[in-house]
Amino acid sequence: MMAKFDLRPHGTRWGALALVLTLTVVFGLAASQPAAAKSVAPRMVPESFHGLAQMVGPSVVNIRTVKTMKGGGPVFRHFNQNPWGKNHPFNEFFERFFGGEEFQREFKQRSLGSGFIISDDGFVVTNNHVIEDADEITVKLAGGDEFEARIVGRDPNTDLALIRIESKDRFPAISLGDSDGLKVGEWVVAIGSPFGLEQTVTAGIVSAKGRVIGSGPYDDFIQTDASINPGNSGGPLINMNGEVVGINTAIIAAGQGIGFAVPINMARNVIEQLRQHGEVTRGWLGVAIQELDDEMAEYYGVEKGEGVFVAQVFEGDPADAAGIRAGDIIVSVDGKKVSTTRELTGLIAGIPVGEEATVLVLREGKKKQFVVEIAKREEEKIASRKSTSKETTDDLGIQVADIDAEMASRFGATEGEGVIVVGVENGSKGQEAGIRRGDIIREINHGQIRSSQEYHDAIAGIDAGETVSMFVRRMNAGFLVVKMTK
Repeated sequence: MMAKFDLRPHGTRWGALALVLTLTVVFGLAASQPAAAKSVAPRMVPESFHGLAQMVGPSVVNIRTVKTMKGGGPVFRHFNQNPWGKNHPFNEFFERFFGGEEFQREFKQRSLGSGFIISDDGFVVTNNHVIEDADEITVKLAGGDEFEARIVGRDPNTDLALIRIESKDRFPAISLGDSDGLKVGEWVVAIGSPFGLEQTVTAGIVSAKGRVIGSGPYDDFIQTDASINPGNSGGPLINMNGEVVGINTAIIAAGQGIGFAVPINMARNVIEQLRQHGEVTRGWLGVAIQELDDEMAEYYGVEKGEGVFVAQVFEGDPADAAGIRAGDIIVSVDGKKVSTTRELTGLIAGIPVGEEATVLVLREGKKKQFVVEIAKREEEKIASRKSTSKETTDDLGIQVADIDAEMASRFGATEGEGVIVVGVENGSKGQEAGIRRGDIIREINHGQIRSSQEYHDAIAGIDAGETVSMFVRRMNAGFLVVKMTK
């Protein structure tokens, strides 16, 4: 019987058998795909968010505020800015038809936001911008009950606020989760009142973590594509366990599916301080800092991201008292490595006022350790920190002058800090390298420059064809290294 089968590799019978086997495998795989997909889908895509919404919805509130504004209302906001200048004829026109006093009349501005209850005795978390300068704050619960709220405390730096409502009854509080444990791609849900539409539930994923969007010194946002719109501000971002992992705070106006939430782990300390003291106290080191770019890292002989550059030390503040100097590179605080200005600011802010911190710096290639007693960060003081000289030109086409008291005041410098560039010749080596008028040259090839005489002596000591590395401070840009060949 066996002899009747043709088992040659290219025989007709073998080919038919191979075809049958191939089709069986292909169709078998195709048939198995839906079953595999069905088995994976429930774990990847929630079947419903209904249970989650029902569980946390009662803790999410709608916030309405009334603010007293001046300037004739939103319709006149543009005109109130006087875009034509002081003596333009249009000013007389508006004075005649609207009147000076009438034009500045008060009006009531109403706004909407969201929040969530964190304790059964009525403490509610929201955004600072939702309730800032509000004359009246009304909190509406999911069931329709309304309460007048009072401000417990605000923190503009993180855009967080704590308000309170009171009743003889207990309020439904929501649980706080762990934002550090969030993973990119994880499902999250936003609940709030976008455009006043209360108890709106939207779902999405964590798009990114640690986003810096330029809103303040403590930027560390969770990015999500869960739909967030005006009115969602202050509402919770919730994980699949029904815990708050973020406070919805910002959106990109021109974008879709790009929203930002303050991580709850960052907010915890802020909320607790507001609850206990009505304000937030942060640590202050007393330095102006910036990150190291490639050129500066090369100039100082360190790896990029290995520390933060100290641009300025404020006289009389903790760093100054401890012996830290401008030009030092802070590499760690209390043993925790520092690679960005945001990391350093966050570490110092979290150290209680009056406690000592161990700060490790690099100075001239050597490590030095300082013990600093942390002071209180005072925002107003920090914000406030914000010639007869002989001018000569060198063969690099750079014209410099000494920094006198008037120049120091104008450019936020100190006398003897360096020399200021007052001119750069067109087509010169200095211009090609990127030197600009107003730059303050502080070092040349690691040598400190305190006067125009020291500057010219340094340039004269460099042979033709050699590299000139200038350590420069530039207004609104910080410190940089400019290199050229003499």
